[in-house]
Amino acid sequence: MVRAILLKRVLVAMTALAGVAVWPAPVASASAPLKNITHRYVGSAVAAAYLASEPDYRAVLTREFDNVTPENEMKWGVVEAVRGQYDWSGADAIVRYAQQTRKTVRGHTLVWHSQLPDWVAALPADELRRVLRDHVMTEVKRYKGKIRAWDVVNEIFNEDGTRRDTVFRQKLGDGFVADVFRWAHAADPAAKLYINDYNIEGRNPKSDAVYDLVKTLRRQGVPIGGVGVQAHLSIQYGFPDGYRANLARFAALGVDVAVTEADVRIPTPPDAAKLATQASYFGQLWDGCHAVSRCVEFTTWGFTDRHSWVPDVFPGEGAACLFDENLRPKPAYTRINP
Repeated sequence: MVRAILLKRVLVAMTALAGVAVWPAPVASASAPLKNITHRYVGSAVAAAYLASEPDYRAVLTREFDNVTPENEMKWGVVEAVRGQYDWSGADAIVRYAQQTRKTVRGHTLVWHSQLPDWVAALPADELRRVLRDHVMTEVKRYKGKIRAWDVVNEIFNEDGTRRDTVFRQKLGDGFVADVFRWAHAADPAAKLYINDYNIEGRNPKSDAVYDLVKTLRRQGVPIGGVGVQAHLSIQYGFPDGYRANLARFAALGVDVAVTEADVRIPTPPDAAKLATQASYFGQLWDGCHAVSRCVEFTTWGFTDRHSWVPDVFPGEGAACLFDENLRPKPAYTRINP
């Protein structure tokens, strides 16, 4: 999304390591944890700093989910902000937590035009290709056998279905997409490799473009194994038309499908009617995934309103998660897990 705001959130999160915030104790749900009510992976994006500094955050995450996605810790701008100087501390902490709590990990993300260090964008084409290959293979090899699935390329299409004019496309052409999938597969043949994007929940020019690309890559023998549907929704807009059928048509290409970043923002302050609509949207996302046999994962972009990215990017909107600031389950949680 917005690069400066996301980088700000990384810095804010890291400062939390300096001290433990005091919050009211979370309220346990009367239902079974989300991870126990489905055979699909149920995950959340997480931040290493909050895992380390907020015991209640860690407790709810551990109880409810069986998959985690590093929110920022595996992005290029974090792991190699300065060329040749790697910082794996946050990513390692999340992977270590996952191993300790018997969770899987979704790696996010290998190639993205945002949160990209300036030094990468400044490289000439030949050098950029070498550096891109090294980045992909270095990161995937580091976590070989520890990452269930990778978001390999992220947000490469415009809303009208044309290719986003990123530095990678400008200097390497459209073929870089197939290359990075092949490099990632060579580094860890067991990991499932995804293309990931937003506003592709329903049938539209952008989702058509993703469909056509995946179909083409599969015909070329490129090791793409899944489509990630982000599902950042807002109750100010209608629920995406044809969502369930769209997941099914992706799956019919012979790939897995995953809901990778679900949240449903509402105009603040929330009230009962808004929360009920939000619950309906979350329920439709959940039910649609469960209606498609190859929809293998339902992951939310954070699980508590305490740490949602939404208010920073969409002023006047928020309360987008399944749990409130005090980690109490909201109607959306109850709709999924009655």
